[in-house]
Amino acid sequence: MKKIIQIIVLAVVAMSCSNTQQPNIIYIMSDDHAAHAIGAYGGRLATLDPTPNLDKLASEGMLFENCFATNSICTPSRATILTGQYSQTNGVLDLDGVLDTSKQYLPVEMKKLGYETAIIGKWHLKIEPSAFDYYSVLEGQGKYFNPEFYEKGKGKYPNNIVKTEGHSSDVITNKVISWITGRKDKKKPFFLMYHFKAPHDWFENAPRYDSYLADVKVPEPENLYSQPNWGSEGTRGRNDSLIHEIGTSVSRRHQFNGYVDHFKIDKNIPDHEATSMAYQMYLKKYLRCVKGVDDNLGNFFQFLKDNDLYKNTVIVYSADQGMMLGEHDMVDKRWMYEEATRMPFIIHYPELVKAGQRSQSIINNTDFAPTLIDLAGGKVPDKMQGKSIIPLLNGEEPADWRTGTYYRYWMHLTHHDIPAHFGIRTKDYKLIFFYGRHWDLKQEGDLSRNWLTPDRSFKVRPTPVSWELYDLNKDPHEVNNVYNNPAYSEVIKELKVELKRQREAYNETDKAYPHIQKNVDENWN
Repeated sequence: MKKIIQIIVLAVVAMSCSNTQQPNIIYIMSDDHAAHAIGAYGGRLATLDPTPNLDKLASEGMLFENCFATNSICTPSRATILTGQYSQTNGVLDLDGVLDTSKQYLPVEMKKLGYETAIIGKWHLKIEPSAFDYYSVLEGQGKYFNPEFYEKGKGKYPNNIVKTEGHSSDVITNKVISWITGRKDKKKPFFLMYHFKAPHDWFENAPRYDSYLADVKVPEPENLYSQPNWGSEGTRGRNDSLIHEIGTSVSRRHQFNGYVDHFKIDKNIPDHEATSMAYQMYLKKYLRCVKGVDDNLGNFFQFLKDNDLYKNTVIVYSADQGMMLGEHDMVDKRWMYEEATRMPFIIHYPELVKAGQRSQSIINNTDFAPTLIDLAGGKVPDKMQGKSIIPLLNGEEPADWRTGTYYRYWMHLTHHDIPAHFGIRTKDYKLIFFYGRHWDLKQEGDLSRNWLTPDRSFKVRPTPVSWELYDLNKDPHEVNNVYNNPAYSEVIKELKVELKRQREAYNETDKAYPHIQKNVDENWN
């Protein structure tokens, strides 16, 4: 009986999504906006009320608690979102990857369904976004102030540069509103990707936010200062020999790349106090950029309401990945730890999604494109490896829904001295394998931060191989690696079976990288 009801529900949903009155679809994405920096997600920063407009959007729609990036770094994540594919399949492993025009699947599929398509804001995929009907995208990373855009209709790419004045969050929002207002065929549905640069570091907020949080102490994570049972030889080195090398730090821990030194805090100030000072400065700069995003979204949502577009438009809010905000004495993303790999995902569409829902189902960014295509009434292409989450929007988790999500970070030691790793995350556990090699052997021997001199950077080189296991129910902040605890031996066996299955199913093995496969084979058990 339950299965019959589920089939009926899905049929109704399919009919509603294939209705001739297709919904407009707006996909909003910020850069590095961690879920735990959104009030609706709770956590230590929620008391600061950083995102009232996003919180309201979540209260009127559905919030996903367990949404994860499959490769937590800007360019690969954006490629996954557009293709519905894992990194080896779409070909974008790292920041140097280029998403060929022929693989810009999402806008192509939306155009087939009769949508007018546009992308405005950050693109970061190194090639013209020509699959969209209209684009106005930042040059590379883009500037916080007076950003320049490649804009369709302003000449031949890449000479079609348009200069603007103002803060990027304001400029991008104004461009979005102008594009919606200026559309010629208002009867045609539109699909818009609205992408902020903020809050990517190096943070620069609009001046009106300079006083925001000035007199407030931002709550600090306990593992900023102490985590004696965290990590493994792959992240700490043998006998902690890499503790001053691995991962950009808030504190003075990292020899070359710690924020106490970046902020030029007096060397005579004791370590704990200096770390707290650096953390407060870092978080306030970050949250001021977040505040600018949220305020712009408040203005944008009001614009939609004023133009009768709010209730009949699918609005999705997400980020390209999470962000370490001092947890484990780390900043930046890339890690498989919760704060870096968890993505916010909020969807608002009153015609389909009931208000005030929160889902615990595991989704990842391969699911975004299939979901948006499904909502538009289309058929998800077989080449996409993700799944539509429409059943989850109705509170029904299909029997064959994933129980764990695969993750892989490829850029061994590059930029932030973070070792390459892959793993699997279920609702209860996280298993991570640090395999200690760069995929591109030509990069081994280079400086990890190759824009600096050798006396200010470590080299890309092999690092120790190791496993880490975290019991997420007992240890949600991941400070106690239990991989070597015999009590978890059966759990580890089961997780490795699923990890291997997903690596094979999603074309994520290392057949093309025998030096990595050797480490996998020799250290699997």
